[in-house]
Amino acid sequence: MGEIESFWKWFLASRERLHSCAYNDEALLDEVQEVLHLVNAGLAFEIGPPEAIREFVISADGLKDVFPSVVSLVSAAPNSPQWKITAFRPRRLLLPSVELNGCSVDPEDVSFSLLNNGKIAGIHLFLPNFHAENVTLQQIGYLLLDSALGEFDVEMNLGPIKMLDVSSPEEFKRYPFSELPEMFDRLNQRLGRQSVIAH
Repeated sequence: MGEIESFWKWFLASRERLHSCAYNDEALLDEVQEVLHLVNAGLAFEIGPPEAIREFVISADGLKDVFPSVVSLVSAAPNSPQWKITAFRPRRLLLPSVELNGCSVDPEDVSFSLLNNGKIAGIHLFLPNFHAENVTLQQIGYLLLDSALGEFDVEMNLGPIKMLDVSSPEEFKRYPFSELPEMFDRLNQRLGRQSVIAH
């Protein structure tokens, strides 16, 4: 039996425990990660809020070379009426703020310029008090992009990413961050690039 088949056999045997899993059930969450890493050590997962149909997200954790494992694993997922199996971290509603390591950024204070080289979209992301040495603000920038566009589009359909301070000189027209998903999708469509939606 292959690793993928073994994972889904374990998942089906554990689905009731998983469906009632609390976010602080570290033993069960560690067990999921351990079994998932037998397929590929780069894989990650998220379990959605407790609902009648609960979401199980399989992610490459931003690593492009792990993307094929995500696709293979989700393609082999069995049908289970209590579960929605999703490939890659999907887009989420924009949060009121993103906090990390004591640093907080409100998406309403963020703007962007969308670039088009004829092949792939690029972006200038303008963050308050940004400077290149601030690793936390860079991480927040990527968390914002993941939230707005989803893991697949950020890694596969977004080219150059440049983060700048909001006081940087105007080079291209800027837009509020809340407009990014719609503008990105329109550009992506014009460029003939394909997005992955939840499976």
